[in-house]
Amino acid sequence: MITIRAGSGEELPLVLLHGFPLDSRMWERAGSRVPGPRAVYAVDLPGTPGNGEDLPEPSLDASADLVAAELARAGVTRAVVAGLSMGGYVALALLERHPSLVAGLGLVDTKSTADTPEAAANRRARADRLEASGTVDEVLPDVDTLLGETTRAARPDVRLQVLGWVREQVPAGLAWSQRAMAARPDRTALLRAFGGPVAVVVGDEDTVTPVAQADHLAAAAAGATLVVVRGVGHLSAVEDPDTVAEALADLAVRADALA
Repeated sequence: MITIRAGSGEELPLVLLHGFPLDSRMWERAGSRVPGPRAVYAVDLPGTPGNGEDLPEPSLDASADLVAAELARAGVTRAVVAGLSMGGYVALALLERHPSLVAGLGLVDTKSTADTPEAAANRRARADRLEASGTVDEVLPDVDTLLGETTRAARPDVRLQVLGWVREQVPAGLAWSQRAMAARPDRTALLRAFGGPVAVVVGDEDTVTPVAQADHLAAAAAGATLVVVRGVGHLSAVEDPDTVAEALADLAVRADALA
């Protein structure tokens, strides 16, 4: 687990979970912009360079258990948990498997539904190609899908940064993540039953989990806030870290009030 900021107050810590095909570095800017003395952590999920050894059977439940174990080692018993894309899937799995840990839930450019059979088959086929090639070439084109049109046109530095992160990933780890995501269940009912505060954040140029998916999440979670980030795509926390940090800070303050 990476400490973006050590806490010095009584506030609940904020735990950030990354998307595919990235690692915890994607959260560094947004996490550092969350105001106040709150502790902010980011976790490298299974399959990343920081957690790529001795991988279990592909499952986001295993990812959730790793998060819970790392929080336990850090002495964290309750936190606000936010995940982007795959990280959102893991946040929901954490809520299911370790509910006492989750005081508030941030769902950023993600969804609660399972893959369709076709989408799951496509993920498994990509996993096979990643392992066969032994390179990350299979996922490099994803960068232009993940970033919004505005970012691609106006901020080539962001694109280069994300490409650099992707190139440093482990092909076998990416394959593991694809298979884990393909196997995930629909957790909408879990979200509907959650009694804590929820923030749903989505880029208005997100074509991977578009605004309609965010609307579905916000409708499922009682009292959820919905923040649509203008001019960004699926990697809203990378493309507009200030706006995402503000949304997560608001979520954390709401969770503090109920703690």
